[in-house]
Amino acid sequence: MEASLSGFGGVLPWARRMIVDRRRWLTAEEFTEILSLCQFLPGPNIVNVSICVGTRFYGLRGALVAFVGLMLAPFFLVLTLGALYTQFSEVPAVGALFRGISAAAAGLIVAMGLQMAASRQLRSVMAAFVVITFVAIAIVRVPLVALMLGIAPVSVAAAWWRRR
Repeated sequence: MEASLSGFGGVLPWARRMIVDRRRWLTAEEFTEILSLCQFLPGPNIVNVSICVGTRFYGLRGALVAFVGLMLAPFFLVLTLGALYTQFSEVPAVGALFRGISAAAAGLIVAMGLQMAASRQLRSVMAAFVVITFVAIAIVRVPLVALMLGIAPVSVAAAWWRRR
């Protein structure tokens, strides 16, 4: 619940800091692997990560507790903020506040991405898949589904071959 309240608008960086740096439940590489899997699954990444980590340590009960702990407080917080925003959305300071929160959340995501880029795995040959994916989506504009169907099997095979 601590991460869900601390990271309004960007929980993933807070969760990584707590799971990897503070509590040391996972190594940076393990977190990157779990996040990679969770990005491929449907749904919000942080929810998928919480379920994976909860399941890893305490099975189904751990997954349920992780999910509820992640979602309960923000649910009520967003409900309250939504009601307040509906009431006061015309006030210029309220709009400025939400723009500031958005910028802070974007900064947290970029910082987490840079931390993950420093991982040993991303300094390896496997980083080529990251670069290829980025170029294909951001520059060449290859549709995501087509790219995933093409690059996912190749990257999984490369990772499997590398671990052998």
